[in-house]
Amino acid sequence: MRRVTLTVAALLVAPLLATTPADAGPSPQPADQAQQAAPAYDATVRITRHGIPHIVADDWASLGYGSGYATAASSICNLADTLLTARGERSKYLGPDARYDDQVTLDATNLEVDAFVTDLHNRHVVEDLLASPAGPTSRAKQMVRGYVAGINRWIRDNTITDPACAGDAWITPTATPLDLWYGVYMANLLASSGVFLKEIVGADPATLDDPGLPDLGLPATNAEARDYAKTVDRDALLAALGQDSDFGSNATAIGGDDSSTGRGLLLGNPHFPWAGRYKFAQQHLTIPGEYDVAGGSLIGSPVVNIGWNKDVAWSHTVSTAYRFTPYEYVTPVPGTTYLTANGLLKTAEHRTVEVEVLRDDGTLETVEEDLYRVPQGYVIDAPAMFMGWLPTSFWAIRDANAEHLRTIDTFLSMGEATSVRDLIARQDAGGGMPWVNTTAADRHGDVVYADHSVVPHVTNAMARRCMTPIGLLLNQVAGLPGLNGALAGGLCKWGTDADAQRPGILGPDKLPEAFSRDWVMNANDSYWTPNDTVRLEGHPSIIGCERCVRTMRTRMVMQYVIDRLDVGKETPFTLRSHQHDNRVRAAEVMREGGRLDQVCDATGETEACAVLKAWDGHSDATSVGTHIFEAFVRRAPTGNALWTVPFDPNDPVNTPRGLKTTKAVVDAMAAAIQSVRGDGVPFDAPWGTLQVAGDRGAPPLPLGGGDGDLAGNANALGSRDPFANVDRYKPITYGSSHIQAVSFLADGTVQPRTILTYSQYEDPASPWSSDQTRLFSQERWVSFAWTPDQIQQQLVDTIDLTGP
Repeated sequence: MRRVTLTVAALLVAPLLATTPADAGPSPQPADQAQQAAPAYDATVRITRHGIPHIVADDWASLGYGSGYATAASSICNLADTLLTARGERSKYLGPDARYDDQVTLDATNLEVDAFVTDLHNRHVVEDLLASPAGPTSRAKQMVRGYVAGINRWIRDNTITDPACAGDAWITPTATPLDLWYGVYMANLLASSGVFLKEIVGADPATLDDPGLPDLGLPATNAEARDYAKTVDRDALLAALGQDSDFGSNATAIGGDDSSTGRGLLLGNPHFPWAGRYKFAQQHLTIPGEYDVAGGSLIGSPVVNIGWNKDVAWSHTVSTAYRFTPYEYVTPVPGTTYLTANGLLKTAEHRTVEVEVLRDDGTLETVEEDLYRVPQGYVIDAPAMFMGWLPTSFWAIRDANAEHLRTIDTFLSMGEATSVRDLIARQDAGGGMPWVNTTAADRHGDVVYADHSVVPHVTNAMARRCMTPIGLLLNQVAGLPGLNGALAGGLCKWGTDADAQRPGILGPDKLPEAFSRDWVMNANDSYWTPNDTVRLEGHPSIIGCERCVRTMRTRMVMQYVIDRLDVGKETPFTLRSHQHDNRVRAAEVMREGGRLDQVCDATGETEACAVLKAWDGHSDATSVGTHIFEAFVRRAPTGNALWTVPFDPNDPVNTPRGLKTTKAVVDAMAAAIQSVRGDGVPFDAPWGTLQVAGDRGAPPLPLGGGDGDLAGNANALGSRDPFANVDRYKPITYGSSHIQAVSFLADGTVQPRTILTYSQYEDPASPWSSDQTRLFSQERWVSFAWTPDQIQQQLVDTIDLTGP
């Protein structure tokens, strides 16, 4: 029976594969030949404690096969949802009005998501990239092909028990490599087109009868733009542009000069969602004698994204660089006709897509949505970002991450790196680091911080000559240059560097990096301060700001190292202990001179202030008073309204400082105390009774850590749409995720310690659905099995996978 089933599956899938010339698959063929022609896979999956899979195979396709099978076993509902999204079929099975929230930047209806993805399919975007120089290599295609086959194999061989998707008829063993490639492509767009998805699908031209929103006095000259910029809510604009997300991370690398081992040490803590598309799973991938890498992989990624091998360990933090630029097009009359450089008129392409939607009565209906494009990209209607479709102009987005499919190749190659310099060189050759910085350490004792991600080739000189008045406003407020669309194909076209992997992106020589033997770090502030003494300056401003204020989280991550090096070198133990020290940097700064207590006392709230005064200044589960301080920093004024000593670019680690005791600050404290009282929370409640795990199926485990950028927790945790323990004050659903402390020891061996805060398996019935969460609650680590002997000692199960 299995042989017949597989033959039919091969015949069904083959025509889909044949539509992708660069991703070679079998052509349709008679049934008696299909089984013989189906690719053969052979992988061994060894499961160690906590459900961590170690996949061994002799070829790339089989390695992907084992990875896909293991990921399906731990995360089938999430994985299937990712593939459904990539096919543009959410509305068909889940209804058009339900929302798709990736917990990062995209929150839209299923219909809006499907309309966008369907248009990508209609334009054969991924198919064309698969066949282009900006597309993947053969081995990446093999990995994807095997990964998808492994997913299908798991679905064929197992019954889904996870209540999140058990019984859903749409989950079938018919996924194709093209589905996964579209999933990878959508992940590339996370910080660019994904930010504007609703504005793309919702864009409609102004007409004489319906001219759209009025101009509202927007600037028409550069001088007006500079004045107008002073009135803009910067935080709101950054949030709309996807630049003010809780999606973040910390990473610290200690070089041989500052480490007790004389070699590199790395502590990486990506702050990612605990639910949805951007969860990590852990895995270990090995081709004997050729490839050996372990770490965390985003769901749907057959390769390790954050991890280590015998020579190098690396982590990522979300970069401040923009991945896109908006172009403004002047319209002589309301509508889609726009002016070009030579005075000619062109018309934006009007595209119509059809999406099948599920109605309440169970029937399917086809609905139409329309989108608009110019050669640079999709037209948007984003009045909240000053880029509305007005009678006089419209805006379109050119997206650098929409122009490649090199991400899997880049990560795959990084796994082969022999040093931190080799690691960055492999990133540059791959050209597919989509939206993150890299911080890494190696066994030689060298470390690196680099933002060698995909960034549009827009130099400061080009931006100055090409910004329109509103484009200048965007740049003044948010650091995003809005360019002249009439010149988008000429004077204002993205440039080309000889050392870049492809045209249109900045080459390595223009990107910031700091190699060292002491230490480097990043906590999502710009590249400018990789440690307390090094300053990286002179780079294009589209990558980020220079000589600009650092968050309290950045200052905390730095302070851990500074304070440790004052008394001795960092050891493997001291570096990883920073993860759970749970110091709160903003509190340390605000308490100087007794100012925080003075502010509290001025409110007259004696009971709350007694708790705050006795607070240990940490966010441990046992700390008492943390919730009062978090409530305060969320309401406190910002900038010079909060500090007596303003930010000094010559001392970014220690400024601003000196908490003001003005009425505005006292009022913020009073409001914070009242909010805690209004929530019915005792002032003396231990933090771990309030901040608990909130992911699906988790018990209310007490968690240390807390607010990142405002309060200054390196162990950043936040609450957003919790699944579980919703009766608690702060059920956690994003923040610290796949944490790894990797040490290259003096004897040349590697010591990996990890924790996956929400655990490896999603099914609440699995013993591996909350075991690591419990360890995280206890501030303990997993000794990740790395060597064959360690794997054998921790072995729980072995799965031998052969066949299609």
